[in-house]
Amino acid sequence: MKNAMTVDVEDYFQVSAFEPYINKTQWNDLEHRVERNTQHILDIFAAHNVKATFFTLGWVAERYPELIKRITREGHELASHGYEHIRVTQQTPEQFRADIRKTKKLLEDLAGVEVRGYRAASYSIGRDNLWALEVLAEEGHQYSSSIYPVKHDLYGMPEAPRFVYQPIAGSDFKEIPITTLHFANKNYPCGGGGFFRLYPYLFSRWAFNSINQKEQQAGIFYFHPWEIDPGQPKQDNLAFKAKFRHYLNLHRMENRIKALLNDFQWDTMQAIFLDLDK
Repeated sequence: MKNAMTVDVEDYFQVSAFEPYINKTQWNDLEHRVERNTQHILDIFAAHNVKATFFTLGWVAERYPELIKRITREGHELASHGYEHIRVTQQTPEQFRADIRKTKKLLEDLAGVEVRGYRAASYSIGRDNLWALEVLAEEGHQYSSSIYPVKHDLYGMPEAPRFVYQPIAGSDFKEIPITTLHFANKNYPCGGGGFFRLYPYLFSRWAFNSINQKEQQAGIFYFHPWEIDPGQPKQDNLAFKAKFRHYLNLHRMENRIKALLNDFQWDTMQAIFLDLDK
């Protein structure tokens, strides 16, 4: 069984945890590392013959159009991560519509391909703003991967379905939640990011085997380009929780990704969940 490999294309200074410390007006003046890191990820995927979905910020695409063209040229799926990593919880419906419309057009114009998918910054669609899914469908997206069915201090909708579903009556639009394990009446995150860096690798391998073999479901894995970059500039003024979450085990991430690529079969979101050719 194939799982979906996904990359959220954003730079280290654009993460939600850094919002109190780094203003967007500073972004252009900071060292940019997202292009180099994403190029390296593409090299890794090529070496393992893996195709993936790249949920990309419009802000990044504008500055690195050749990176966007390489993503699609090599058979990966290009999808939207919004323009500049604004959480949906911080947007009105009108602002959200303008953001996703702008980003979709930008990506499509750069790459010459249809953008079908969207992932919200920090999984910021949940029970209080499910209207965002209808806006996405109205603006031509075919799926979202924006709901994490876990309980977390920054995001999460634990009561949401754990696997792909159609949240809008009369529509083919799909929500494809991030992968979780369910036991003891609770969902546990196992789909990537900081949790993948926290857990021993053997746990993650066991979790995906359980999803594939016992539940007969395709899983979704996600990570960010900055997570394979232990040499990124360090922010010294962070609160302990933010520092711990961001920097934990960065030096181990690349080898863990390579192990995951070897241990499982991978493809794009659209190939697995929309039954479309890449």
